[in-house]
Amino acid sequence: MGLSEYERKKDEKINGVIYQMSPSPSYKHGIINNNINRTIGYHLKNSMCLVFMENLDFKYHPDINDDYVCPDVMIICDRKHLKGGTYSGVPRFIAETLSPSTAKRDRTNKKDIYETAGVEEYWIVSPQGAVEIYYLENGKYVLNQSYLLQNDKEDEEYNAEQEICLKSFPNIKMTLGEIFAGLE
Repeated sequence: MGLSEYERKKDEKINGVIYQMSPSPSYKHGIINNNINRTIGYHLKNSMCLVFMENLDFKYHPDINDDYVCPDVMIICDRKHLKGGTYSGVPRFIAETLSPSTAKRDRTNKKDIYETAGVEEYWIVSPQGAVEIYYLENGKYVLNQSYLLQNDKEDEEYNAEQEICLKSFPNIKMTLGEIFAGLE
């Protein structure tokens, strides 16, 4: 008898190696992902694109092997590549929120996977208030923007109202303060 969706532990398979995604990361991880997911989802209403949060496996080499990763937040626009709990097309956007157990993999293996797959925009978000935004240029990721939240209005470096737009979806905007809202 197989495990139900609720009983199954989440994992990823990279280059044939299984990585367990448990224990669950801190609540801050979920708050950040939910903030990003909610903003994107609101703006994608009535579009062909969908946003997924931690619940869709991305099979990045569907014709070669059965490796997959589970991005924290992912936008897909070609629904024909959806099957069950997997997606085998090219996501338009992916965000990974760092946790102690996944930070290195998010910055190395997964970044390389997304770059090779052709994902146009990749965000690496740290619960400590940092956002790195990479754009795919000539097949390689280039760090385009980097922010470190300063939400003290008295500080001259205050930037909580700094607006960030998704490159392929310029109507989708969020501030640094919105990304990290609820962490206090």
